[in-house]
Amino acid sequence: MASSSTVTSSTSFSKTTPLSGINSCKSIWMAVVLGQVASILLCITGACCHLLNNTYHLHMPAAVSFMNYVLLCLVFTTWLACRKGEASLLRVIRTKGFKYLLMAAADVEANYLVLKAYQFTSLTSVQLLDCFVVPVVLALSWLFLKVRYKLVHVLGVGLCLLGVGCLVWANVDDGRATIPGSERLLGDMLCLGGATLYGISNVAEELTIKSRNSVVEFLGMIGLFGSIINGIQLLVKYFI
Repeated sequence: MASSSTVTSSTSFSKTTPLSGINSCKSIWMAVVLGQVASILLCITGACCHLLNNTYHLHMPAAVSFMNYVLLCLVFTTWLACRKGEASLLRVIRTKGFKYLLMAAADVEANYLVLKAYQFTSLTSVQLLDCFVVPVVLALSWLFLKVRYKLVHVLGVGLCLLGVGCLVWANVDDGRATIPGSERLLGDMLCLGGATLYGISNVAEELTIKSRNSVVEFLGMIGLFGSIINGIQLLVKYFI
């Protein structure tokens, strides 16, 4: 015969399970919605960059991304600087500064390469080739996060890579395009390089946050080091 405590625990479990299921469903849908909003914003950013490059002939990829890091720095680095103790800005720089420096460098150069690609290839090519970040993230997650995928995931990655290869070949082979094939190939390679760095940055971000580092700390350090790296790059390229 079951004890009263066992009955009570099983009853409470049956009561809380639907709530936990609803909360889990809400979190999944929230992630999906936020992901779509982020995708729309990225598409708008890409369209604006393409307009600047092809209509107004303003080729300043470093300047475009610099403002992003400055805004992150103003908000989250300032927030981090107001903290005290183990979570203070100076403490984080001393203990984890080099790690965040590497992640910021990958993120800055990923943005630069993708934005630079708009100068040489079409908006459609950049938007599609940027999806190369998916197989990169899956491969790195398998290696470093110990995530295991099913056969359907592997087949999806294979189709993605096949599509990337077909798109690059079509760009080079299209002699009727307004952009020469050699320049399109350069733009495609820049975009693939940027997508690879995006994948590295995204996996490093997930690994960092899952290691009990706060989102404020991550964004604050990326904003700080990203502003420095991007600012130096901007200074060297356009003012020296």
